[in-house]
Amino acid sequence: MNAPTLCQDEYEVLSALVPLAGRRIVELGCGDARLVRGVLARHPECRVTALEVDAVQHAKNLAAPPTPGLSFVAGGAEAVPAPDASFDLALMLKSLHHVPIPDMGQALAEAARVLVPGGLLYVSEPVYDGGLNDIVRLYNDEGTVRAAAQAALDEALAHGPWTELVQHRFAQPVRYADFAEFERRMMQSSFATYTLDEALVERVRAAFMPHCGPDGAAFERPLLVRLLRREAA
Repeated sequence: MNAPTLCQDEYEVLSALVPLAGRRIVELGCGDARLVRGVLARHPECRVTALEVDAVQHAKNLAAPPTPGLSFVAGGAEAVPAPDASFDLALMLKSLHHVPIPDMGQALAEAARVLVPGGLLYVSEPVYDGGLNDIVRLYNDEGTVRAAAQAALDEALAHGPWTELVQHRFAQPVRYADFAEFERRMMQSSFATYTLDEALVERVRAAFMPHCGPDGAAFERPLLVRLLRREAA
């Protein structure tokens, strides 16, 4: 299998797969909404509703300088506060595996509900592989939830109003200046649910440091995009 293409900005992947001009977009689990801000910078006629379930991140989003066309809403993918057929495009960017496993099917059903017939669901999920994954899984092993996310998509395709149009693999380069930056960005997020003690942090540090040189530590994060079309009932 060929190595996945490297892509710093996922906008390049999204815009190559999906026509974006004039779209009504909902992002389910938006984090800091970096990608949709990039969409609006290039397509100011779009309208984006960005949902975030983490209260700390949602407050940060509301406090940030506003982006025209972007509205933030507190809420999860399992219960989207929007009428039926409200959007042309739904985005789940590394967020489906964060939905509780019993609720993943409901989240995809909600995506179908709020999309118009012919609307698109763009799901990108991290692949359980690579050097960065080997470090992160020491304290946050996502093997089960990532597999469950793919299984939920397969189940939705088998029994829901979906057709899969594309599967596309790519990798994002990731760099950390030092372990302190890795710890801050990857181990101290506001939505973290794992328990860390001094011994575990030292194990993670020991795994990280062989990757670190004078210019920091560089990794490639592999991702899989699945693009689904919502069919008419």
